[in-house]
Amino acid sequence: MRIDVITLFPDLFEPFQRQGVVRRAYDSGAIELRLWQLRDFATGNYRRIDDRPFGGGPGMVMAAQPLTDALTAIKADRAEPEGQRAPVVVFSPQGESITHRQVSGFASANQGAILICGRYEGIDQRFIDRHVDQQWSLGDFVLSGGEIAAIAWLDAVARLLPGVLGDADSHGQDSFNPSLDGLLDCPHYTRPEVWEGVRVPEALLSGNHAAIAAYRRHESLVVTARSRPDLIEAARRSGSISPAEEGLLATVKSRPQT
Repeated sequence: MRIDVITLFPDLFEPFQRQGVVRRAYDSGAIELRLWQLRDFATGNYRRIDDRPFGGGPGMVMAAQPLTDALTAIKADRAEPEGQRAPVVVFSPQGESITHRQVSGFASANQGAILICGRYEGIDQRFIDRHVDQQWSLGDFVLSGGEIAAIAWLDAVARLLPGVLGDADSHGQDSFNPSLDGLLDCPHYTRPEVWEGVRVPEALLSGNHAAIAAYRRHESLVVTARSRPDLIEAARRSGSISPAEEGLLATVKSRPQT
């Protein structure tokens, strides 16, 4: 999977490629990450890539032409036939929230993408209207640039690729995974069995696989109902909640909103 990134700070990505389990995705070539310094496509003595916004106001706006020139160079280098071109993506507060389903779909399709990391007050809207296929967001908050969002998305995709995680089933038990009906994962424990007077739940020490599975499902439902009742509603709509589980959920109170 080839991922191209247009950024003012390519150095931010380099340590990420050398750390943790997702490093395998880059070492093996499962992800080919190409970083493009936007200033390389700027002109003039100062190689400016931004300017003041029309209408006034604080901050600067990234100019359309350097971004267009960088994108043109990337598309020429990728040389993809019409109809098979990778989507051009901007990370933006206006974007669709990234979900497990979206990330999983990208990992399965092995399609690749061209990611644009915005900075300052944003990107000239004319570039977005003409060239951008999708806008993505990490959530309802603002970052100083798109690099952190791009790294987070890359990490989420990389760990779903074959051979990246040591245990192929590891991501199958992740929160939001269809194998958990889109619910949150249950709590986990490790040695010692007793820590500061608190013992690991007995079911996890039993060796009884059915009892362990039942305990984990129970805890997953409780944790999700308290923290993310919206996920319970989604599972309910899909028919993933049994009548017995509905009885359990009736006794669980959602965590108060703060």
